[in-house]
Amino acid sequence: MKSLLVLLSVVLVVLPCSAAPALEPVTCGENGGGAAARLAMHHINENHHHGYKFKLSEILSSRVEQGLGECNVMLELSLQETQCHTINPEHFEDCEIRAETDTQVTANCNVVLTIKDGVANVTKYDCETKRALTSQELVRLCPDCPQLLPLNNTEGLKSVRLAVEHFNKNTTNQRYYTLLEVGRMSSGYMMMAGMAYFAEIALVETHCPMGSRIVIEACKPLCPDRAHHALCDSSYVNEEISIECKFYTPANTTSLEPGQQEPRCPPPHASGQGPPPHLHPRGGGLPPHASGQGPPPHASGQGPPPHAKGHGPPPHARGHGPPPHAHPEGVHPPPFNSHHPFHTFHTCHVGTTSDQALHPICNWPRLLLSKTQDQS
Repeated sequence: MKSLLVLLSVVLVVLPCSAAPALEPVTCGENGGGAAARLAMHHINENHHHGYKFKLSEILSSRVEQGLGECNVMLELSLQETQCHTINPEHFEDCEIRAETDTQVTANCNVVLTIKDGVANVTKYDCETKRALTSQELVRLCPDCPQLLPLNNTEGLKSVRLAVEHFNKNTTNQRYYTLLEVGRMSSGYMMMAGMAYFAEIALVETHCPMGSRIVIEACKPLCPDRAHHALCDSSYVNEEISIECKFYTPANTTSLEPGQQEPRCPPPHASGQGPPPHLHPRGGGLPPHASGQGPPPHASGQGPPPHAKGHGPPPHARGHGPPPHAHPEGVHPPPFNSHHPFHTFHTCHVGTTSDQALHPICNWPRLLLSKTQDQS
């Protein structure tokens, strides 16, 4: 077997958390839809801790229901997924949306805001997240683009595992990194090379010093405000791994005193409110390749990886075996023993028919889930 060729490129990104523009007051007037929509977008992104940030595309409808001493503003909003992962501190309004050939993702959201005593609060929203173009439309638009894969695809996760392993072997970081989340995966057939797998993955810095003898899977992520994060594009073609990463500096850069240990973080949903916006220490270990299962049929997947600049293998390679099937409720349990929970599907996939190649906007307020499910 030929040895793996590893290419690694890193870019340090120093992006201070951009201050959100001041929000206009939301009133019970019929012309307050714009201010209400902006407040709704802030609330949605602040409670969206997986996948990518969204920005407002269009206000489809706005109406006000007057009550005794209060009113409800009912909005129907059209949103577009941006290229900013939730670990990116850039303000969502400054993020770029995906190109049409990069499998644009949209969300239609029904939002309710309640205004009482001059204070506006989002009280409910439900969203449908889906691809902007159907499979057939995207193939006609871009016949050479790779196809999105479900986030639990076995071969795709194998490429992710290899990418993270070689990231940790080929950097000058002070600490090991571990998988936080798989943002996207895609694949396509390349002439003379066979199947190619692409992924966009979010990594988080752990407490384990680089070169330590501890098993990397046992390394725990640093607290969200103290950890460096990295968003990486990886490719796995003909047993060759390539990975390019952008790094995001932590919000808290206070140095520890000599002998002082890194602080312990409460578990993600200890307070019932979820993790801080943009930083969600969810993943830990990496799922190993479950051998003997090929990639899924690509009829349901569309779009290139985030780093495919309009090029890529054709989307018509098939006959590579069945996909690894998800849990009956839609949650793929970790196929490995790890010190950290890893879920390829977010909990709001449970009981839905949502596209399992995407990170949907979860409805809010959320239903109570079991502890196992709620860890994602």
